[in-house]
Amino acid sequence: MDGYQKAWEIIGQVKQVIQGKDACIQKLLAAMLAGGHILIDDIPGVGKTTMALAFAGAMRLSYSRMQFTPDVLPSDVTGFYLYEKERGQFRYQPGPVMCQLFLADEINRTSPKTQSALLEVMEEGQVTLEGRTHPVPNPFTVIATQNPVGSAGTQLLPDSQLDRFCICLTVGYPSQENEMQILKGRQQGNPLELVNPVANADDLLFMQRQVEQIFVHDAILKYITSLAKATREHPYLALGLSPRGSLALCRMAKASAYLSGRDYVLPEDVAALFPDVARHRLILSPRAKASHVTVPDIMGEILKQVPGPTLRGR
Repeated sequence: MDGYQKAWEIIGQVKQVIQGKDACIQKLLAAMLAGGHILIDDIPGVGKTTMALAFAGAMRLSYSRMQFTPDVLPSDVTGFYLYEKERGQFRYQPGPVMCQLFLADEINRTSPKTQSALLEVMEEGQVTLEGRTHPVPNPFTVIATQNPVGSAGTQLLPDSQLDRFCICLTVGYPSQENEMQILKGRQQGNPLELVNPVANADDLLFMQRQVEQIFVHDAILKYITSLAKATREHPYLALGLSPRGSLALCRMAKASAYLSGRDYVLPEDVAALFPDVARHRLILSPRAKASHVTVPDIMGEILKQVPGPTLRGR
């Protein structure tokens, strides 16, 4: 499959920097191949930012990184118009979001107004100022991070805005062996210097087009919609998987199949990615909170209760 080898070369470069998180690396690339945005919800210091920078370097993408704080304004993200006295007119001064890979660090520490400005760009693929539109580069991916520990000074993203992220990943602590490898690597400088560009923006666009061609059987589509229906009818959930979430699950399953060297989706692709697509979209009911039931508990229950299709010829 054209592009398949290129995708694994990208993964190989990132793995030089991020030790022992192969599944997370593959899911992040799958989200980029699916044309989606990524939310990484994890504690500080586990490599969220480093992983994003490694992908930017491996794919030779233009990138910007922004640390979100309460005083960041929407114009700090999207840009603004600057009056040029010599020319007697206003000129658009692009903001850091005008790049191919935008890293939004601790997005939950900025104001709702600034969050909305970024999420509008994610949804529309363009910046609108003073009635004029400025499209962002293509491809365009946002990797946002947030810290679930320490709520002081944070602004939780509204459910409708969380829904715009294709997947929500957690990196987690490394094993002791992998942490030793991290320490050894740091003795010789910055591991990001080891990342070599093995692809570019055109390669990513080409792979995205190939992912779109992956075949999805009607039985797989029914499986996806059955999982979504189960979340919407679950007694412990106040909010289930949206149609946008179902679309994200389908696109992610196609990207997973692509990375597996197949041109068709299997039920296992859907089941493996369902938690990452649904985690940030499912809202617990008061009854669930009172019963100490968690979203992962419910997702596991739904995966057991909703049977996957059996495809012929397997």
